[in-house]
Amino acid sequence: MDIKRRTFLQGAGAGLALTGLGTARAWAETSLSYGSMQVQTLSDGHLVLPPDFIFGPMPQGELAPLLAERGIDPAAPLTPACNVTLLRDGDRVMLFDTGSGSAFQPTAGELLDALEAAGVAPDDVTHVVFTHGHPDHLWGVLDDFDDPLFAEAEHMMGRAEWDYWYNPETVDTIDSGRTAFAVGAKRRLEMLEDAITFFDDGDEILPGVAARATYGHSPGHMAFELRSGSEAVMVVGDCIGNPHMAFARPGWNSGSDQDQETAAMTRVKLLDQLAHEQTRLIGFHLPDGGIGRAERDGDGYRFVPETA
Repeated sequence: MDIKRRTFLQGAGAGLALTGLGTARAWAETSLSYGSMQVQTLSDGHLVLPPDFIFGPMPQGELAPLLAERGIDPAAPLTPACNVTLLRDGDRVMLFDTGSGSAFQPTAGELLDALEAAGVAPDDVTHVVFTHGHPDHLWGVLDDFDDPLFAEAEHMMGRAEWDYWYNPETVDTIDSGRTAFAVGAKRRLEMLEDAITFFDDGDEILPGVAARATYGHSPGHMAFELRSGSEAVMVVGDCIGNPHMAFARPGWNSGSDQDQETAAMTRVKLLDQLAHEQTRLIGFHLPDGGIGRAERDGDGYRFVPETA
């Protein structure tokens, strides 16, 4: 398996930045290849979140020294990366999630620029597969005119996740802080209603791509095992949602999860498998492109990013 990392420059001054005559923002792309599969993670930017969004329900006395060990200021905003996975396999060009689009946070919604730098046009994408329906994973599916951005692609979502976000009662039953999530998801799914393919836990949705139920972060959250021969990588979406406490204390409840107890059980089980089998994982909000491994570290785990 071949691992590569590249840094791209973009923006009006990109052509001049290398000579110091202009400025441009850089983003990293990490790729791996095995068998017939080529996998890349593309940056959709990053989010800005209040620390309580993740740390709020955790035992604060035990949390403080763990954050200090990792150099994390418990009062500072969190700025998690957003990594969209691109899979190329023969004539298939697959995206796992579509990022935020322009309507969520100003620091995110950069997938189109990342795709362009990777040499992929929206009409080249043959399949769009969703891990779940939260804004930073779903809202980029429409363009600025509310038309499907990946017009030539088959769109695929787990049946349980679709049923939850498409249900008109969700907006009234979801936590009040996530009401906008429900409104935004319903509007976008209505636009995809005639072009969606459903799948369930354990289904091989495409050759070499198997769905795995990883419920809790959202009601129907799915991860995906990408396998070619004896080698595999797991696209975990947000079921392992950060590089610090999700690994160090996977059994702790996280404020980012809709069903916190179920999500914690999912993390514990999945990390145990990934660490035992040494299967690579791709995390949507993990650093350094999001590709790496989970390794045992005392009573918990640690994330080890892949490097070239």
